[in-house]
Amino acid sequence: MGDVAKDLTAGTVGGAAQLIVGHPFDTIKVKLQSQPTPLPGQPPKYSGAMDAVKQTVAAEGPRGLYKGMGAPLATVAAFNAVLFTARGQMEALLRSAPGVPLSVEQQMVCGAGAGVAVAFLACPTELIKLQAQSALGSTGGSTAAIKYNGPMDVAKHVLKSEGGTLGLFKGLVPTFAREVPGNAFMFGVYELVKQYIAGGKDTSSLGRGSLIVAGGLAGAAFWMTVYPTDVVKSVIQVDDYKNPKYSGSIDAFKKILRTEGLKGLYKGFGPAMARSVPANAACFLAYEITRASLG
Repeated sequence: MGDVAKDLTAGTVGGAAQLIVGHPFDTIKVKLQSQPTPLPGQPPKYSGAMDAVKQTVAAEGPRGLYKGMGAPLATVAAFNAVLFTARGQMEALLRSAPGVPLSVEQQMVCGAGAGVAVAFLACPTELIKLQAQSALGSTGGSTAAIKYNGPMDVAKHVLKSEGGTLGLFKGLVPTFAREVPGNAFMFGVYELVKQYIAGGKDTSSLGRGSLIVAGGLAGAAFWMTVYPTDVVKSVIQVDDYKNPKYSGSIDAFKKILRTEGLKGLYKGFGPAMARSVPANAACFLAYEITRASLG
């Protein structure tokens, strides 16, 4: 089996592990990010992450925490396969000789390149997921609750009523702004922690515990670097198509900052961080174990 096939397979397994562990946290993050700005003197719909969990479970049961998982589940293979394969190909280009370990800086370049590749897949996938999770859409020029029958129903609605194929790529610019630097820091921190634990560039003998630590910290680094960008992306992708609140990413950033302050750019940060550590630890561990087993 060639290196590309190995990365495709290992990336698929890693992505599945990440999704199973992290999706409930992601659902809560999206609900907190996309809740409407309360009127003066009125409390927000959710007072915090735990309140969002309680309201979701009370209204929809535990299954509500996994709402919208169909879209990422259907594409998790492609997403993580592209991410790890693109990173693997970048590593091959930067290596001075086969098998030579890369520096932290080189791994950051590899991560940035992988981020460019996955942004095109992440944008439509996450738009479908976000609209399913937030249960918002455009009906008659106003934002209203829409009951979707699944990810395909969301996709059909967007294709029919929100700009066709281009509608699925709403929010592509902030997706690039998240994926490129985010993955650069994620893979850079992953390599940095591994080399620190190993005491050098040769990290081949690290145990599973070390990989879990490195993967968890790498996931945390991703969100700490680009979280405000993710908030902007989320509000753009759930914005009403016929009567948009935001004219673009910069406008969304300014309006959030003006109406909600700096904390508005960090809505849902708690559950995002709570998700990133175990989910990415599971992803990197599953990837490394699978990749090693393939030789």
